[in-house]
Amino acid sequence: MLRFTKRADYGLMAIHYIATHDGRGAVSTKRIVSQNGPKGGYVLTRHPAEISVGEVVRALEGPISIVSCLDHGGCPQEPRCNLKRPVQKLQTAISQLLDTMSLAELSNQGASEVLTIK
Repeated sequence: MLRFTKRADYGLMAIHYIATHDGRGAVSTKRIVSQNGPKGGYVLTRHPAEISVGEVVRALEGPISIVSCLDHGGCPQEPRCNLKRPVQKLQTAISQLLDTMSLAELSNQGASEVLTIK
């Protein structure tokens, strides 16, 4: 199971909320979360269709990584690991999927097709 950290999860929810309220002015932090925030609010500088989910996740978390052993973290099994290549391919596919999914698609604005996995 692919899991996002709390930071990425809440960040995606906040960006999704802002994207779905695009064109209605700045969104205050109070409308995004239950705590009072600074005045002024937030708006997206680009249209939701131009922002990928991958961009948001990388901005919040850094590089997308499903396992730490691919980062040459000193795993003692690395020289004889037979799962390294399949996991690298899986991580690349997940990154590509997140990079091709826009915030507009995430919020069903302009979603042109249903995602299919081959």
